Amino acid sequence: MVKIGMMIGDRYEILEKIGTGGMSDVYKAKCHKLNRFVAVKVLKQEFSENESFVSKFRTEAQAAAGLMHPSIVNVYDVGEENGIYYIVMELVDGITLKEYIEKKARLSFKEAVSIAIQVSMGIEAAHNHHIIHRDIKPQNIMISRDGKVKVTDFGIAKAATSNTITSNVMGSVHYTSPEQARGGYSDEKSDIYSLGITMFEMLTGRVPFNGETTVAIAIKHIQEELPLPKEYVPEIPGSVESIVLKCCQKSPDRRYQNMQDLIADLKQSLMNPDEDFVVRNDPDMERGTRMISDSERAQIKRRAAYQESQNHQSQNHQNYGERDNIMHLRSDAEGMYEEEEEEETEDGEDYDYNPRMERVTTVLALLGGVVFCVVAIILAVKVFGNREERGESSSNSPIIADSSDSTEEEEKKTVKMPEVKGKSVEEVRNALTDLGVKSEVEYEESDEIAPGEVISADVEAGTEIEVGSTVKLVASAGPQGVEVPSVVGLSFEDASSRLKSQGFEVTKAEEYSGEVETNMVISQVPSAETKAAKGSNITVTVSQGKEPVWVPKLVGFSEQDGIAIALEAGLQIGDVAYVYHSEYPEGQICYQSHSINTYVAPETVIDIQVSKGPEPDAAPTYKCNASIMAPTPEEAPDYVAGTEVTVTLVTDDGKVLLETKTASFPQAANYYGLTASGGTVTMVYTVTVGGSTSQDPVTGEEVAVPGTPEERSFTRRIEFVPE
Repeated sequence: MVKIGMMIGDRYEILEKIGTGGMSDVYKAKCHKLNRFVAVKVLKQEFSENESFVSKFRTEAQAAAGLMHPSIVNVYDVGEENGIYYIVMELVDGITLKEYIEKKARLSFKEAVSIAIQVSMGIEAAHNHHIIHRDIKPQNIMISRDGKVKVTDFGIAKAATSNTITSNVMGSVHYTSPEQARGGYSDEKSDIYSLGITMFEMLTGRVPFNGETTVAIAIKHIQEELPLPKEYVPEIPGSVESIVLKCCQKSPDRRYQNMQDLIADLKQSLMNPDEDFVVRNDPDMERGTRMISDSERAQIKRRAAYQESQNHQSQNHQNYGERDNIMHLRSDAEGMYEEEEEEETEDGEDYDYNPRMERVTTVLALLGGVVFCVVAIILAVKVFGNREERGESSSNSPIIADSSDSTEEEEKKTVKMPEVKGKSVEEVRNALTDLGVKSEVEYEESDEIAPGEVISADVEAGTEIEVGSTVKLVASAGPQGVEVPSVVGLSFEDASSRLKSQGFEVTKAEEYSGEVETNMVISQVPSAETKAAKGSNITVTVSQGKEPVWVPKLVGFSEQDGIAIALEAGLQIGDVAYVYHSEYPEGQICYQSHSINTYVAPETVIDIQVSKGPEPDAAPTYKCNASIMAPTPEEAPDYVAGTEVTVTLVTDDGKVLLETKTASFPQAANYYGLTASGGTVTMVYTVTVGGSTSQDPVTGEEVAVPGTPEERSFTRRIEFVPE
């Protein structure tokens, strides 16, 4: 079991737990060999006991360790110790993309595409090394505080899927590809599907498929068409939506075939977001036969409903029975379509072409064409038949009609405008279609009205409008927000004031920085020039100054190694004392002035003591009882009594006993407990050389010329007496 403070692999000290997942726990650790912080991912106990899983996990993790890319969280080391299986990875200071989306509700298309490009480049590097991620999702994408995007958990997914780990453990089924949901073969294009789902969530703030159970969600990935992102956020550019839809095709053959093509389209969408440049792969069309899709079937239904509403007022009771037969026939045909589609999903392991499906789709296409033609013919007969009936009374005069008939016809062609304000766009458009009225929708930003709700129409409720005319609706696009100002480089007080003046709430985060002054803003989330709704929270990270230095263990190291370790940690070495110590051999550090595993300010001075080994047996000691006399003529011929002399007494083992300046002698020197048997007295004094007199040539007076001072010295030996 991993505990805070324990050491793994003789180099990684566990500091704190920073995350947990279905298969592992993540800890922040300190690498003592390289003096850096790392993330250590430790497998949970239930997986550590599975030998097959551990073997595959180790193999995949070692393969992932060979990946080095700016958009991948790099793996440094893989190991096992006492049943603990761990991976050592780059420590990213930031949050997951999932947390980032939750904070911002949804991302602008430019920000989403920019993140997708960085993720794609990381996945492309892995694919080039034949490594498939198999678990791409926002939870496995990190965004650092400086805005860098990195993909993590390479290698773990394959080990898990190869051991039939359930979806409850394997991350989230919300992002799994159809072929993975069926338990079939998955390749690079499975990562492309999962990335498409991730882009959908970035753009809309929600996942496309949801359900009460993981099985229900997986079935939706297999059977249901992906909803259009524009249904939730109308302002998404067409090219970006097309990219998402192509990534999320059910058949792998219809998706992007490699990350390179996807990256090219993503970059193109940033430059030309409204252009239709996305090439759609359609193997079915290339083979000449194509099954009718759900969207096409829904379009046929809408067209038929509109035609029926046009003729509703002019049909008699006889036609109602006929129409019911037609609708029943069409319903049966659609049921056959759905039954055959379900059969196809159950029987097929993938979406590859086969002759049986070719025959089925051909029959269904022919049947659909026949049904559609029958419906169209019957509707045409009814429409033209009614016109002929109405025209019988005026057959003799086709141009001039009876005024009463004309008035009745005009009344049939107008309807009353319903109340639309406050209702959903879909509800209003369906109601207008039922009345035979067309509609156009414009969206505008609104902080007060919910997205998708009608704000107004160009026709007031209750007004008579002609059937077939067009009503313009204005609907809410939701709070698109205001542009977030840049506060990086400002003090926290100034940054908070600026953000609050724009209607934002402010959250303060702190981190250490060796480059940014204390109390100055290092970064902000959301970043500047992006849009966020008023009232949303802006997190500003404020500098706490230089990061405190972690005090390493110096005791037990040699003096040279200990000093190197201290300097690498950002400390300064102060006093170095050499002392006797019975526990540490000579040359090892036996004391440090700051405790191990504490934090101090950068460049803090730390004092150390170095062992001289065990204290030796008691040696003889000496005493000095001497009177130091003035220099003699033999020692200093040019010495003048009363001159100030510097007197120094140093023992033979280098200990300074006396150091003074005096002009009076003798000078007492009494010392005890000396380890040396003698010492040396050094005397230094100054004399003047070259002084003279001269006669002034003008006045004839004697003038003194000063001499030059020179320093003289000599030494004198003193023997000490044993105590």
